[in-house]
Amino acid sequence: MSQSLASLIDHTQLKADTQEDKIISLCEEAKTYQFASVCVNPVWVKKAAELLANSGVDVCTVIGFPLGASTPETKAFETTNAIENGATEVDMVINIGALKDGNDALVEADMRAVAEAAKGKALTKVILETCLLTDDEKVRACELAVKAGLDFVKTSTGFSTGNATVEDVTLMRKTVGDKAGVKASGGVRSLEDAQAMVQAGATRIGASAGVKIVEGEKADSDY
Repeated sequence: MSQSLASLIDHTQLKADTQEDKIISLCEEAKTYQFASVCVNPVWVKKAAELLANSGVDVCTVIGFPLGASTPETKAFETTNAIENGATEVDMVINIGALKDGNDALVEADMRAVAEAAKGKALTKVILETCLLTDDEKVRACELAVKAGLDFVKTSTGFSTGNATVEDVTLMRKTVGDKAGVKASGGVRSLEDAQAMVQAGATRIGASAGVKIVEGEKADSDY
């Protein structure tokens, strides 16, 4: 088992039909393997926080997920509500259309709304949805994330047309340098996949296949 890699994994369950038994098993696995966090939809934050109390495993949730097409005010409220329910990390989706329109001021304001709502209370990650972006757009998004005060840039939701790639992680790391972490998510299904992402510069891995990854097996999940 790769214990050092386990400490980089956000053990993820974001499917729409997730039931309580899945959250319970997710949290039990996270405690057993000492993953960095569990990443769950907002409705499950309170339950996960109860299950993971005093375990050393953080509770991560998603904001504006998976489209990123809600208002900055809505994303800020989601963030505040999630923190009140026990979240210690939040992964927000950017306003993808605004980025592609060149409306960087709106993209930054959107990010900053979440950063300010979470300041001093939760780690912030911003999902770029790299499969929908040009390389120039990926670079701009990373630069805006650093400017807005986000802690991490993240590749993908796992719910769009593509997943994390080594090339995107490399570009994102090159752009943010040491000013932010890089999270690779979507399609990371094996130990080899995860190691390649870390070698490219990822400091966090989002995956539903966390157990199989650290055990050296391969999963067929998309996230």
